[in-house]
Amino acid sequence: MIRTRFAPSPTGHLHVGGARTALYAWIFAKQKRGEFVLRIEDTDSQRSTEQSVNGIMEAMKWLGLIPDSQPVFQSKRLKRYQEAADHLIKTDQAYWCYCTPEELSELRLEQKNRGLKPRYDGRWRPENLKIKTVPDGIKPVLRFKNPLAGSVKWNDLVKGPIEIANAELDDLVILRSDGTPTYNFGVVVDDADMQISHVIRGDDHVNNTPRQINIFNALDYSNPHFAHLPMILGQDGERLSKRHGAVSVLEFKKAGYLPSAFLNYVARLGWGRGDAEKFTVTELVKWFSLEGVGKAPARFDTEKLDWLNKLHIKETSDDELAGSVRTIFTEWGKDVDTHDPPIIGLIALLKDRATLLTDLAKAAIKFYQYSFPSEDMINQYFSEEIVVAMDYLREELDSIEWKKDEIGGVLKGTAKKYKKKFPEIAMPLRLMVMGTTDTPALNATLEILGRSRVCKRIDDQMPRLKRL
Repeated sequence: MIRTRFAPSPTGHLHVGGARTALYAWIFAKQKRGEFVLRIEDTDSQRSTEQSVNGIMEAMKWLGLIPDSQPVFQSKRLKRYQEAADHLIKTDQAYWCYCTPEELSELRLEQKNRGLKPRYDGRWRPENLKIKTVPDGIKPVLRFKNPLAGSVKWNDLVKGPIEIANAELDDLVILRSDGTPTYNFGVVVDDADMQISHVIRGDDHVNNTPRQINIFNALDYSNPHFAHLPMILGQDGERLSKRHGAVSVLEFKKAGYLPSAFLNYVARLGWGRGDAEKFTVTELVKWFSLEGVGKAPARFDTEKLDWLNKLHIKETSDDELAGSVRTIFTEWGKDVDTHDPPIIGLIALLKDRATLLTDLAKAAIKFYQYSFPSEDMINQYFSEEIVVAMDYLREELDSIEWKKDEIGGVLKGTAKKYKKKFPEIAMPLRLMVMGTTDTPALNATLEILGRSRVCKRIDDQMPRLKRL
C-alpha cells in the first residue's frame, strides 16, 4: 500500500513550505488510494511546544488535509528508538562517543583553519581507539558507523538520479546524551515502522537522505522512495521569510483567504498543468504528479494568490461565504443580527467585489452597523442645492414599490430634476445611507437595506445637513 507522511517539528508555526509538502503528500496518497500519516517530531523538548502542536493541527484542519489515522508523536516512541539503537550496537554499527563540546569546537576550528570541511573525525570509532580512557562525568552520545567506502545512490522522484560518496559523510549522532533520538535516526525508525512508501519533503533534506539510507540498510529496512521538492523563494529571489509578509498558514486564514484558494496557489509553487491556473481540490487530486514537479525554486507571489482568492470567492456558494463572514464578525466582537438585512442577499451583492473574506466582512458590516460620515466628507459632497435634492429624494422614496428598478428610477429622476450628473446625487446619498462612498450599485444597496432603514438614516442626517 502507498503510505505518505507529513512530519513537522512543533517548534513554530506551519509555514507555506510545510503546507505545500503536506498537500503533495496528501494528494499522492489520495491518488493511489493509500494512506496519509501525520507525525509530530517533538523529541526536541527544549524547542517543541504544545502551542505549536495545536497551531499545526488547526492549520491542517483548516486546509482539509486530514490524516487517515491518529497523529503519531515521536515523544511517545522513545523506547522504540532505544531498541533500534541497541540493535545497531549489537551488530557493531554504532558506538559511544565521549567527545566534549569543547573538543568538537576545537576540532571544527582546526579544520576550518586548514580549509577543510568541518566534520567529526571518528576519534571514538572502535577501530581508531588506542587505549582511550573513558572520561569521568561525560555522558556519551551514540554515533552511527557510517560506511567508509562506496557511495549512496537513489533515484529521486523529482530530482532524478543522485549519488553521494560515503567518504563525504561522517559518523552522525543518532542518540543524544539524554537518550533522545536525533532527526536522522528517528525518521528512519518511524518511516520503517509506519511502512511509509514515499517520503515527500523539501530539498533542504537532500543531504540527509544518504545518511538515512545507510541507517535503513544497517537496520535491514526497505528504503522508501524519495521526492525532494524545490525551495520556495520570495519575489526578490531570497528564501521566503517573515519579511516577505505572512508565512504562517494561520496568518493567511486570519487575513481572509479561502483554504481552497490557498491550496490552489500552493500547489502551483513548483507544479503546474499547462497554462491552467485555477483548480479545485478534486482536480488537484486528479491531475497532480510528482513527475510534473519542477527542479527550480518557486517564487511566492502574493498578487497571484490574491487573484486566485478573488476567483474562488466568486465561485463559492453564498451560504458558505455567509458562514465565514459570521465567524469573522464573532472574531471581531461584532454582535449583529444577520437576518436583517439577510446576510445571504448581502453576500450575493458584495462577493464579486471582494478579494479577501475580510473585505467581504468589512463591506457587509456597514449594512448592520452604521457610522456617521466625517465632516470632511460632508463638506466635499454636499452643498445647499444637494441638500434640497436629498430632501426631495427622501419624499419620493416613501411612495415607490421597494424594488431596485423603481429605486433607480427615483435616483435618475432626482438627478434630472435638479440638473445634476448621476454621481452628484449618488455619492452624497451613499454617504448618508452607508457612511462611505464605496458601495455596490446604489439601487441594489438601497433595496437590500430596506425602506425603513434607508429612510431612517437619511432622516438622521438631514438636520445636520440643513445647518450647512
